[in-house]
Amino acid sequence: MPSPTPESPAQLLIVDDEPAMQRYLRTFLEFEGYSVNTAHSGFDALERINQGLKPDLILLDMLMPGLDGLQTLQQIRQLDPTLKVVMLSCITDSRRVVQAIRLGAADYIAKPFGRDDLKGVFQAVLGNPYQTSDGEVIEDLGNGTFFVAASPVMHRLRAQAELVAKVDIPVLLLGETGTGKEVFAQLIHRASPRAAGPFLKVNCAAVPADLLESELFGYEPGAFTGATQMKPGKFELCNKGTIFLDEIGEMSPALQAKLLHVLQDQQFSRLGGRSVIRTDVRVVAATNIDIAQAIVNKTLREDLYYRLNGFTLRLPPLRDRKADIAALLRHLMSSLSERCACPALPITQAALASCMNYVWPGNVRELENFLKRCLVLQEFSSPGPQHSLNSHDRARPYTSADHIPRGLKSLARSARKESESQAILRALEETNWNRRQAAINLKISYKALLYKIREYQIEQLMTPIA
Repeated sequence: MPSPTPESPAQLLIVDDEPAMQRYLRTFLEFEGYSVNTAHSGFDALERINQGLKPDLILLDMLMPGLDGLQTLQQIRQLDPTLKVVMLSCITDSRRVVQAIRLGAADYIAKPFGRDDLKGVFQAVLGNPYQTSDGEVIEDLGNGTFFVAASPVMHRLRAQAELVAKVDIPVLLLGETGTGKEVFAQLIHRASPRAAGPFLKVNCAAVPADLLESELFGYEPGAFTGATQMKPGKFELCNKGTIFLDEIGEMSPALQAKLLHVLQDQQFSRLGGRSVIRTDVRVVAATNIDIAQAIVNKTLREDLYYRLNGFTLRLPPLRDRKADIAALLRHLMSSLSERCACPALPITQAALASCMNYVWPGNVRELENFLKRCLVLQEFSSPGPQHSLNSHDRARPYTSADHIPRGLKSLARSARKESESQAILRALEETNWNRRQAAINLKISYKALLYKIREYQIEQLMTPIA
């Protein structure tokens, strides 16, 4: 727990209408060396702040007569948005907690709480153990995944993710392809009470529609041709954990209805099964689609959207948070050089300036692929599709030399495959590996493109962000 120095003790303001709670907090915090002020109501707290009191931290009770905690928080944020406020609340009232997070609360403590709870919150609010002196955050989430950020917006989003992680509600992650939605899903799981349980990811666009239902909910023997034995689905395997549904907007409306039922009742049946299976799973969903347009087009059920939208985090594109680029370059260069067994390249001022001036339409995923190409060539080039490696500079996903055809039919089939693979590769490079835009340019469906990417082994050139 960060401790104040005797020369400049941190100032705290306790806002609570219960005298016993005020005495308990004052005794503990003064013993820890803090300077403590108290207010018996929201009106009293606002008056003190108007008179010039600028505490380093405010402990604000959620339920108070007159002006309650949420109303007080809203007015505090209007008076001074820089003030840090920790709410004292009942954990069962998740709607109020979520509203407090949306209003800008730095954290909350559930009543009743002990000294260890206070110390943990103080550590989180007054001192970030992962933050370096220059404001960078590099946090290892396990399995080769890292959260890397230096910009204020990403610090704020990370704080919100850690707060909402404690409230057992669905979370919806919105943002362009490659902005790091899976990283945030893992961060939420790691910071939640379910951290000891499983974390499973399902890419709703990568699995064919007719197989996605069995992937999510499992099946019984005889449910369909080839189902010779029982198979549990992801919702069953993820009991007591977190399931990450990536690209939820690609799920068929019929399957969305079944997912809605699971979210409402926490129960389902396997395909071909009659028994009801209960599950305790937290859902984190992600999409890069236009939600409003998808609802109008009826490709996304409105009731499912509101069920998933317990709390929404909108991840900005990399072009809107360029303060993160230098930190990402250093981290990715180090991790990729180890993974690719290549010497790390020095990040010169010219290389950094080139990356800062580029718009990165593919976001962090494009930045990683760019650095991988630079490591292979052992030299920096300017980012962008015009500097992508040519087909002779890297292994092509498919060529006619890979298989010598026999007969005209085989020759025609081989030529078609080579033409298709090269057209797909060219479209991906022209769109900076934005698969959705590439599918539009190729005039094929998004799912068809994903199938072709796997068929022609182009996916080996596309790596997930760290």
